[in-house]
Amino acid sequence: MIYLKRKIDHYLTEWKNTSGHTPLIVKGPRQVGKTESILRFGQENYDHIVYINFIEEPKYKGICEDGYRTNNIIKNISRIDPSKRFEAGSTLIFFDELQSFPDIATSLKFFKLDGRFDVICSGSLLGISYQRIESNSVGYKTDYELYSMDFEEFLWAKKYTDSTIMEMLTHMKELTPFSKLEMDIYQELFLDYCILGGMPAVVREYIERGTFEGTLALQRQLIEDYKEDIRKYADGMDQTRILNIFNQVPVQLAKENKKFQISKVAKGARFKDYHGCIEWLESAGVIQICHCLHFPELPLRSNYDEAKYKIYLRDSGLLTSMLDDEAQDDLRANKNLGVYKGALYENIVAEALSKCGYSLYYYKRENSTLEEDFFIRTRKSLVPVEVKATNGTAKSLRSLIKSDSYPDIQRGIKLTSGNLGFEENIYTFPYFCTFLLRRYLADAAW
Repeated sequence: MIYLKRKIDHYLTEWKNTSGHTPLIVKGPRQVGKTESILRFGQENYDHIVYINFIEEPKYKGICEDGYRTNNIIKNISRIDPSKRFEAGSTLIFFDELQSFPDIATSLKFFKLDGRFDVICSGSLLGISYQRIESNSVGYKTDYELYSMDFEEFLWAKKYTDSTIMEMLTHMKELTPFSKLEMDIYQELFLDYCILGGMPAVVREYIERGTFEGTLALQRQLIEDYKEDIRKYADGMDQTRILNIFNQVPVQLAKENKKFQISKVAKGARFKDYHGCIEWLESAGVIQICHCLHFPELPLRSNYDEAKYKIYLRDSGLLTSMLDDEAQDDLRANKNLGVYKGALYENIVAEALSKCGYSLYYYKRENSTLEEDFFIRTRKSLVPVEVKATNGTAKSLRSLIKSDSYPDIQRGIKLTSGNLGFEENIYTFPYFCTFLLRRYLADAAW
């Protein structure tokens, strides 16, 4: 089975090489590659890996019965499996499926103070009682969030190198249009990524076969797995409400007004009854919330209306798999996004911005047509980002830049299917460049 290079690979190496590093907790939804990446890192960097999966081997939930100190835990692990080796300085202890046994987090303090072994914990956010883990290990752990593959990792899977990424970034910095050949290649790759998403099993199937064969079945199985986890971990009536929210995401994104409406979820549904369900899905890493700003100005945090938001899926490939069968035929056979074009491009941009580390915000002015899809910030200014399904004008974007009412906004970004461009302080980039926006803005004097 081929291994797909991930950004966490570099992070894990840096973590190991940092003097005095604390135990690491890798969080993320199911099936995004946490276990595979950590085990590969362990095999390449340690003489011994002590791997414990609390779901597959529940007998290990008893290893803390004599306390949380390192010697007690090691002794109990050895009693269960005498073949496991603990050699100071060359052993990685990997506790997997942490959500099934959050008590082990209490031991992280003692592993850190002991200092003989590197420790990594991993678990799905679905059902994870992270407040409990946080309180049991505060100050003695480092967190890392892993999500599905971004477009850069997809390019790596297709054997493109970092030099290709740097060439794309140089085009953006110098506003040098891509050649027709470059545009054709990158747009084709990006459309494949839009359809497939970044779930490693799906991408691997596509890479190994060289076709879309089998990918839709894998995506739909992942959707069913997510639903099963909701039934498993969510309590009582919330199960139905959470599933209703989840199922409504593609339906409401396909509408012209993409604002998520609780009233459309179920008869008599109210915000106060469903707000906790939305937060549950967000903390599980399944969806991401885009909040509506009170006004487009800095700072962004706390400057939004809690009752107005859009909901996007964390993986656009899973979104496409939830569309009807006719849309699937169009997507995979004809590569035609049809009526879902706007929804899919918005979702893919939201996903890319989130994976760059941005929180998501939009703005809709009351009693006006002025509406902006996303906002990101630099050190000095607020940057509106408009997603255009067609290469049309960006009326709202121009209004925000030109008006004296928005002093924090001097420039904007328009994402389209077309080439690079610049006009009236609007920078136009192809969709496939979205994953580079943070690097681009870091070097720009905005």
